[in-house]
Amino acid sequence: MSLIPTSFSAAVADRAKILGTIETIVIGAAGGLLFLWLNLPGGLISGAMAAVGIAALAGRPVTMPPILTQTVLVLLGITLGSLVSRQLIQHMSAYPLTIGLLALATFCSTFGSSFYLQRVHGWDQTSALLAGSPGALSQITMLAAEKGADVAAIAVVQTMRVIILTATLPLLLAFTGIAPSAPMELISLGVASPLELAVLAAAAIAVALLLRLAKFPASWMFGAMIASAVLHGTSLIEGGLPPWMRGVALVGIGAVIGTRFARISKSTLLSHINAGLGSFAVAIVISAIFVTVIVLSTPVRFADVVVAFAPGAMDAMLALALTLHIDPIFVGAHHLSRFVFVSITTPGIVHLFGRPQEDVDD
Repeated sequence: MSLIPTSFSAAVADRAKILGTIETIVIGAAGGLLFLWLNLPGGLISGAMAAVGIAALAGRPVTMPPILTQTVLVLLGITLGSLVSRQLIQHMSAYPLTIGLLALATFCSTFGSSFYLQRVHGWDQTSALLAGSPGALSQITMLAAEKGADVAAIAVVQTMRVIILTATLPLLLAFTGIAPSAPMELISLGVASPLELAVLAAAAIAVALLLRLAKFPASWMFGAMIASAVLHGTSLIEGGLPPWMRGVALVGIGAVIGTRFARISKSTLLSHINAGLGSFAVAIVISAIFVTVIVLSTPVRFADVVVAFAPGAMDAMLALALTLHIDPIFVGAHHLSRFVFVSITTPGIVHLFGRPQEDVDD
């Protein structure tokens, strides 16, 4: 008899998760379609993100289960891989220089934002360093908990950085005429046959699982991207995903980003919003300096460099690359490099420059 209430509670919880997921998808789709109808750049991803984020702050139980998130990332990876061409691969000669400068920019941005948070908002060194480190949010959060840092404050600053970039970067690039304002259309591709789609899906999942076993970062997206790039680059497959599938991927990524607000209470958000905005401004100024140097010294397109150096999440920035007709190989290589750099160096930086929590408490 004692199992009945437990089983009933579990059933209610499962039903609530399903309803929350459906609500999240509906809200995200509505927001994405609204922004698309308004002809806003990056409409599907930014509209879905804004709508789901607002719903989360309003207290709605928005959620995206792992299986849906992984499906969205695979679809995004397949689409990005289908854009690979010999022209894009030829630009790889400039990568060593720009990736090196990206590592330096990440280092400067981390310490610049950290200095701001300590001096202006009185943060302890460990929390400030972790909040100022761009990207690799899951690793940063785990490290913050391990070091006894202010996890909630760090989550606010990191989340605000991703949200602001995803919302404003398309507008900035479109309104300045640097990138097209309309969503990118894969005119040259056409739609793959059902058999080709099945091969694409199977190859994408297989490579993603291999990368996941190897603990490769962002394995679902990059695995699908690699598989699709090889199949399209060797002309084994000519077509890409149907337009509605690409739309689903963009709305899905936007919804996933928007659900991050569900993990942050209003009081926590309000208490750290100034810190988030200020540290974001510092990071952007530092990134802008490096972007200027690269644009003046290399033939790489300005829009490509801007998105590649934007201190945001890999999935969000690659989704923007898709919608804004920006080189996905260049952007992907740089955000992957930043992820690896941050994951490897941040623990050492915190160990050398951060104060133990017991010192902070004293």
